[in-house]
Amino acid sequence: MSTTMAAETVQERPAVPVRTETSRRNRPQVVGPESGPEPPFPIQLEGAVQHGFGRGGKDLGCPTANLPDEALPAMSEVTQTGVYYGYARVYPPKDADKELKEEDVKVLPMVMSLGWNPFYKNERLTAEVHIMHDFASDFYGYYLKALVLGYIRPELDYISREALIEDIETDKKVALNSLSRPAYEKFQADPFFQS
Repeated sequence: MSTTMAAETVQERPAVPVRTETSRRNRPQVVGPESGPEPPFPIQLEGAVQHGFGRGGKDLGCPTANLPDEALPAMSEVTQTGVYYGYARVYPPKDADKELKEEDVKVLPMVMSLGWNPFYKNERLTAEVHIMHDFASDFYGYYLKALVLGYIRPELDYISREALIEDIETDKKVALNSLSRPAYEKFQADPFFQS
């Protein structure tokens, strides 16, 4: 399916549930089968890091690398909107004006939001990857590869910014817990990240 066709099939922003105290309390701390990812996972995503809305790092304390629209069909054709986990790696271009540190270009754990971000009323579907690592500088225009290994939760709307931040922090913990199992850790060395 072409990117244009994929974009045409998901133009309307769907209604999503609002996060409740009950849904917050009942969240699992580990997701995904113990034996490892099951179809449709793993899903490979890649592309040049795009400028997003600028609110991830500033407003939510969770900077994201935004994937281009061309990367979305790989996810949107086989999954639902929501939060996912896996690994990601940043690749600097040959003509990069700034060097990333050695630890910045390793395969690192990530969480990813795929959806419309209803709290912010986005007008289009986006894939926003948060790599769980403190980068010394931004990497717009650098190349990003992400290997999505599982699903954490559906997309929700929020009554407050604080409730959204609380869920983001829980998402990060769930991702790290889920990735710490041997059947998931092995994907850090996946050949997808070597090319």
